[in-house]
Amino acid sequence: MAAESRGSRGASPPPPPSSAGGGAAGRRRKAEAYAEVLRRIRAGGYGGGRPELEDELWAHFQGLPARYALDVNVERVEDVLLHKQLLEQAHEPMNGLVFDVHPSQVVTLEENTGFESSTSFKQEEQDPQCSAFASRDQRPLHEIIFACDDKPKLLSQLTSLLGELGLNIQEAHAYSTSDGYSLDIFVVEGWEYEVDILRNSLRKGVDKIKYRAWPLVQSMSARIDHQPLEVSPSSDFVQIPVDAADVWEVDPRLLKFEQKLASGSFGDLYHGTYCSQDVAIKVLKPERVSVDMLREFAQEVYIMKKVRHKNVVQFIGACTRPPILCIVTEFMHGGSIFDFLYNRRGSFQLPDVIRIASDVSKGMNYLHQINIVHRDLKTANLLMDDQVVKVADFGVARVKDQSGVMTAETGTYRWMAPEVIEHLPYDHRADVFSFGIVLWELLTGKLPYEDMTPLQAAVAVVQKDLRPTIAADTHPMLADLLQRCWQKDPALRPTFAEIVDILNSIKEVVRSSGHHKRQSGRSHSGRRRGC
Repeated sequence: MAAESRGSRGASPPPPPSSAGGGAAGRRRKAEAYAEVLRRIRAGGYGGGRPELEDELWAHFQGLPARYALDVNVERVEDVLLHKQLLEQAHEPMNGLVFDVHPSQVVTLEENTGFESSTSFKQEEQDPQCSAFASRDQRPLHEIIFACDDKPKLLSQLTSLLGELGLNIQEAHAYSTSDGYSLDIFVVEGWEYEVDILRNSLRKGVDKIKYRAWPLVQSMSARIDHQPLEVSPSSDFVQIPVDAADVWEVDPRLLKFEQKLASGSFGDLYHGTYCSQDVAIKVLKPERVSVDMLREFAQEVYIMKKVRHKNVVQFIGACTRPPILCIVTEFMHGGSIFDFLYNRRGSFQLPDVIRIASDVSKGMNYLHQINIVHRDLKTANLLMDDQVVKVADFGVARVKDQSGVMTAETGTYRWMAPEVIEHLPYDHRADVFSFGIVLWELLTGKLPYEDMTPLQAAVAVVQKDLRPTIAADTHPMLADLLQRCWQKDPALRPTFAEIVDILNSIKEVVRSSGHHKRQSGRSHSGRRRGC
């Protein structure tokens, strides 16, 4: 970044939009800067052989304000590539606030004009007798660059950090990207020691800023670190010991985030790699962390540590130390059944329905055998890969207490058992009811109670004993299984061990009869009482 750069936010107010290159002029300046940097990359061997670099570089310039194209020295290609790299790193949740520091320039104050001129270290070293550089005026400068998810008061925190280290800010340039990140560049003087010492001091300060951004996690972590692993039936809260010896604790430096798959109110789901293995990474959003969320996070990690089954998504590990909380599992390339049915408009033949239902029932039977109730079984939590379906997402799952029953509403209304909707005591058979709804979806390819809101459906399930309509051409053994699964009295529902056997019998009947016709069942959800 050249010393004469303009448009800084911090040392001086930004220029008005017209002088910053806004509008058509700004777009033209971005295009010109992009073209010049790209030309120099190709000529100078800065990794220009990668075919995707052109698109990445274009996105870099387009995502920043026009004044960035005015400020940046396009002759210093390495600066542009460094800015691009830092912003990419900041997008990865495990990194958060990232930075770089390197020597910048030696600046002389010309007393007659008050104008700052600059030259590189190499030039000054080669011409130490140059009269323009009297020793009393020479000042070693460093350039410090921060990139982060743009947060309130971040700029003031960074400037305070630099002040604490005894650095005087000579220039400050702050840019906000179109996708909500910030690139803050400071030219500072006052550091007389090695760059590595400055880098270590900055790293400690950056860690403090990250840690202060997670006050709830900090508080909860202190509780978890000093208490043994236990299940508290009264609070439904599992406390996880955070120990370096825990083999499931993931080193965040080994995680690589590649693509955001989904985003919710409280977390994001990414496809990435861990030690070269494809993984799914569920990350809690720090700004939305609450004590209840931390309890669910702790519970989910505890449960996933316990489970190992071919029809349950494999737990790889978790990051449980502030400021990052995430859960890492195997990546299922086929996505969820919900996405397949409703977003990709897919459908299943009868043998596929039986195979998928068998996979789900085997996974659920295993969970129930080790006293885990899923509590949110639905097609969105069933993932496909290589002709296998696995049960996923244990965010609201619980370990049954000694009484074997639980209370409080949880799950998703369209798949929820009536006893759960009514806040009555319930046990593992609530999952069986949800499985019945899932099986009906597999057969029909339709959303349960699609002509109702979720709340309307919940009220009708409880007050009117509403169930989805079973199509006339449904295989009679499957129709009977559906009716048994969504019986109002949980005691009348089969166990998953029984369901596994029933599905095996249906598979044999279908195979011997050659009945591969897909179940149509495309009618709207309607009234069907269990027997």
